[in-house]
Amino acid sequence: MTLIVETLSEPLRQLSPILALALIYAVTSVLTELVTNNAVAVIMTPIAVGVAAALGLDPRAFVVVVMFGASASFATPVGYQTNTMVYNAGGYRFTDFLRLGLPMNILAGAVTVVLAPIIWPLEP
Repeated sequence: MTLIVETLSEPLRQLSPILALALIYAVTSVLTELVTNNAVAVIMTPIAVGVAAALGLDPRAFVVVVMFGASASFATPVGYQTNTMVYNAGGYRFTDFLRLGLPMNILAGAVTVVLAPIIWPLEP
């Protein structure tokens, strides 16, 4: 875990804290489309906390971003159980999930990245 945090922290130092938060959300969101949300949350939470600490920021907003990113699995039928159940039963195609789910993921990400640091300020 330390290697991942150190590898991510160095390039993120060049970015604003909001962009670092957005990147953590984006990585979490992409992973949750491929793997169950619980596994992604367990993997990404310590990484997000470590990155926040390495950047000298309060980790609460980073944890919230991971939780929302891991829960917003709209773009594939694989990332969440309910998506998988309705995929076959509803006669949906994979592209149906992408077409509707990707804009929903982007909207959820934008709202989360904007509101999380307002509610949980990044500066300790």
